[in-house]
Amino acid sequence: MPLERKLRMAMAGGGHGAFIGGVHRMAAQMDGRIELVAGAFSRDPARSRSSGQAIGLPARRIYDTVDAMIESEASLDESERADFVAIVTPNNEHLPMSRLALESGFHVMCDKPLSRNLSEARQIRDIVAKTGRLFGLTHNYLGYPMVKEARSRVRCEDLGRLRRVVVEYPQGWLATPLETTGHKQASWRADPEISGASGCLADIGTHAATLAEYVTGLAIDSVAADLTSFGPDRRLDDDASILLRLSGGARGVLWASQIAIGEENGLNLRVYGDRGSLFWRQEEPNTLVLSELDAPRRRIRAGANDESLSESARHACRLPSGHPEGFLEGFANVYTNYAATLSAALANDEPSPIDLDFPGVEEGMRGMAFIDAALQSSAANGQWTPVPEN
Repeated sequence: MPLERKLRMAMAGGGHGAFIGGVHRMAAQMDGRIELVAGAFSRDPARSRSSGQAIGLPARRIYDTVDAMIESEASLDESERADFVAIVTPNNEHLPMSRLALESGFHVMCDKPLSRNLSEARQIRDIVAKTGRLFGLTHNYLGYPMVKEARSRVRCEDLGRLRRVVVEYPQGWLATPLETTGHKQASWRADPEISGASGCLADIGTHAATLAEYVTGLAIDSVAADLTSFGPDRRLDDDASILLRLSGGARGVLWASQIAIGEENGLNLRVYGDRGSLFWRQEEPNTLVLSELDAPRRRIRAGANDESLSESARHACRLPSGHPEGFLEGFANVYTNYAATLSAALANDEPSPIDLDFPGVEEGMRGMAFIDAALQSSAANGQWTPVPEN
């Protein structure tokens, strides 16, 4: 019997001035399966209250602290209390907030990366296993229909045996020392106490690595990395060049940068096999380019009405062909699949296999293990370094 109500979401972080908080709220509520019922939106109680009021929450469900929110929500009747907590804070708060929410009986959706380092990631994984709660992670680019189509094409062996993976994620917004100007988003990302041991690689490089593993189905086994800080007196990396060795013998290259002037949000992926290749770029997300041996290049387009697409790609589409869908819709697909899975669990029902297609703690662990290996390799002057087992 399906759950006959919307899921109730509480939010930790994401107040005024936090770009990603608004994205989470829009994405979570896009398909009408989730409603925001409570929040502690800032460490500043006044800012939290004004943020909550601006989005129409009742005063009694706007909290001064996350601790107060969790305690109060846990005391409410099951017909009213939040079902899960969306954690949209900087990295240093992911572990303590995840622990508090999970151990207090709430399910969790957390912004990426999973934590500041691999040790913290392992702690979150163990808490998830102990509590049995559902944990989602917003590696949102996995939600794009054409990313899912690419994955399906690889699984169907349209490309044959995979040989080469090239994934890039260039941005240019930190080409100048923005973190010294009081810019909130730049400041915490450049602070190792908040961001962790990595800057660029943690912020966007994990997106690139997770995308490559998701589409190919191959694990990044070892890396040879060169992490650089070009910004003056910048303590964390702002550019990363990494050679990859993947399971099955494939080789790869990953480049992530936040000092590439002229680049906006240039995530793109190329996968080459012995019978074909594919290319996808985030700035034109509704197109997947497929090239097959001795055949014309094909442009595959997103569209809910296109029966030639895989089931997973059509499931991720909302509109017919020719109607562009983008960042928010891809982000929403992560939330929607998470919501469908959680709704099934709350109704003591089995989730649909297609709804289980969302990133969680294991993908988060893979990302943190990748960062750990890249940091070790770069410190050893690019020495090949195995990615730790989870």
